[in-house]
Amino acid sequence: MVLIVLNIIFCLSFLVFAWFNINDTDSWLWLPIYMAASILCGAAAFGMYYPMGYLFLIAFYLIYALILFFAKDGVRDWITKYSTPSITESMQAKKPYIEKTREFFGLLIISAALALNYFVSGGI
Repeated sequence: MVLIVLNIIFCLSFLVFAWFNINDTDSWLWLPIYMAASILCGAAAFGMYYPMGYLFLIAFYLIYALILFFAKDGVRDWITKYSTPSITESMQAKKPYIEKTREFFGLLIISAALALNYFVSGGI
């Protein structure tokens, strides 16, 4: 029961995140990222699990997260060069490290949600 509720929350949250990204310049990338996660979490809420889909998407998301971590003005620069200023002050990301850091953590959240479903589905 807890997993069903959690997957419904993930499904709806990822739908909202996709909606927020509709007008972004990189919506061609973020809409599919959030929609794929939303669909898989929605399916898991109804007892339909896709372990290979989880693994594929988790691999893609973590590779992209690594790219964002080491990119110029990415997460590493946010930590070392900019001394981790708040990334939640406003919805508008006026500095490139804010956008990349938010995207990085979004990818980690999606990966964790999919990993949870992978382990519950008996993927290991």
